[in-house]
Amino acid sequence: MKLGVNVDHIATIRQARNGSDPDPVAAAILALLAGADSIVCHLREDRRHVQDRDVDLLRQVAHNRLNLEMAAAQEIIEKALIIKPEVVTLVPERREELTTEGGLDVVLQSTKLKGVIETFNSAGIEVSLFINPEMAAIREAAKIGAQAVELHTGIYAESRSENARQLALDELTNAAIAAAKMGLFVAAGHGLNYFNVRPVAQIQQIEELNIGHSIIARAAMVGMTKAVEDMRYLIDR
Repeated sequence: MKLGVNVDHIATIRQARNGSDPDPVAAAILALLAGADSIVCHLREDRRHVQDRDVDLLRQVAHNRLNLEMAAAQEIIEKALIIKPEVVTLVPERREELTTEGGLDVVLQSTKLKGVIETFNSAGIEVSLFINPEMAAIREAAKIGAQAVELHTGIYAESRSENARQLALDELTNAAIAAAKMGLFVAAGHGLNYFNVRPVAQIQQIEELNIGHSIIARAAMVGMTKAVEDMRYLIDR
């Protein structure tokens, strides 16, 4: 299973002082050396954490795979077409949210998303859609030409009872099976940490986990290299 490390929260710490440290690019290099398969970053319209400079440099250091999370906004689309990440992950975005709160409404936005997917595919860039683990969204993603989906694991990660957690895990499993049968590359992420990641990593149809906050939080205590190595160990087991 592949591990994508999201470095947004390194940039969040830096922007707290509007300074230059810590550098998300340096964090990305350490993550790759520690076993990450790809680097993930979210270039938001309001530039609250990751900046254009970061994306430019991350493109240079993430030689194997750069995953650019983004809203389907024209300014960000144009930036992505310039830097050419291997994949863009289209996500919903609200200015007042602390973090992405849920999956795209693919059915409601299918016409717009189809056009964005075609634009990126024409430039040789794969498109993943960040969606809730729901059959309607999966079917629509395949219908409009996405190459991949990233299943939102937030409900699973935030479940407080064993029954609720198992129900959410079953939904993720069924969604992953359905998406794989439709020929989609299946990733998952949001709220995954060192205590809840293993059951999701055991879903055979999920090929990639994208994890940010928990790795960066652990890195503040033990360092970036150790934090990535620990997560790598858990998902490999």
